Amino acid sequence: MDRKIAILFMPDDMTLTKEKTPLMLQPIMFCPVLTWMYAELMGLGIERFFVVSDVRAHEGMRPYAPAGADVTYVDGAKHAQQLQKLLAGAEDRVVIVNGAVLPVGVFSGGAVYSAGAKECCEVLREHGAFAAFPKGAEIMKGFLPVGDEEELRAAQPMCRQKILEKHFANGVNILDANATYIDPRVEIGSGTLILPGTILKGNTVIGKNCTIGPNAVVSSCTVGDETEINASQTNDSVIGSHTTVGPFAYVRPNSRIGDHVKVGDFVEIKNSVIGSGTKISHLTYVGDSDCGERVNFGCGTVTTNYDGFEKFRCTIGDDAFIGCNTNLIAPVRVGSGSYIAAGSTVTDEVPEGALAIARARQVNKDSWAEKRRRLHEKK
Repeated sequence: MDRKIAILFMPDDMTLTKEKTPLMLQPIMFCPVLTWMYAELMGLGIERFFVVSDVRAHEGMRPYAPAGADVTYVDGAKHAQQLQKLLAGAEDRVVIVNGAVLPVGVFSGGAVYSAGAKECCEVLREHGAFAAFPKGAEIMKGFLPVGDEEELRAAQPMCRQKILEKHFANGVNILDANATYIDPRVEIGSGTLILPGTILKGNTVIGKNCTIGPNAVVSSCTVGDETEINASQTNDSVIGSHTTVGPFAYVRPNSRIGDHVKVGDFVEIKNSVIGSGTKISHLTYVGDSDCGERVNFGCGTVTTNYDGFEKFRCTIGDDAFIGCNTNLIAPVRVGSGSYIAAGSTVTDEVPEGALAIARARQVNKDSWAEKRRRLHEKK
């Protein structure tokens, strides 16, 4: 029989207040223990989960279930009756998980075992709980029970090593394992180089032959092949292939950056679409904007998207050239192929192919500097 059903018994502290996080929800390598358990069990072929706890904890656990997972929450006070109904007619072996465990390749001591669904129901009918091992139960190896925060901290080196070994086996080059921190949910393509000081968190997916780091933080991002993220932070965004980010760039949530894009030093992007081939080389803020392909942002460009009450979007067409120190006062549209003169503050639409000049003409006052120096000397 296949093992397709798992019953997870939650510790008593799952009803704790927000002032103290329950053990199951505490992070280890950025990932809650409960999420670790779901991921490992799904990797073993588990398709259905029955989570047993005090009903007051059910809502608090829902965000930690994997997307699309078949999870049923069971009232701890009535779990014997409910589990018998849920297991009725099942022919699979059932995995029983008692409390918090971590998948770090050591003997579980009986905290995790499997047994036939029929035998599990017999124990539930006889004892009203899993008070005894069902007939034919098999203790499963590869799990470490943790009972408190101290044991959780002690397990962190083993968890970290497990993650690193997985990526090494997949052809990822991690230059300094002691200076790299990777969430177990992260996926990395073969040939990618991870440099020291890198932190990869959340549901991050990194393509093949990338270079990440040094000193980069990538959180819940999708990154294409052959992209470089150097000494920068990227969050909840999509970054294309053959793109460079950094050094010292900041990509904020809900951004979508295309292929062959350059996001240079001291550039911030927030809630924006950046078309392929666009260059944002340095000292620029792009917020709440939809930018086309092959746009050139001059140094010091700012999309001024906030009026103190509301956020507005800028739209920039393909092949636009934006001169240095330009302010785009949203909402404004810059047409494809247009030019904006350096130092302009643009408040009106720029037609396609036009040159926009939005600055006062230069005035030179002869001998003004000398007069000012003399006035200062008199004082």
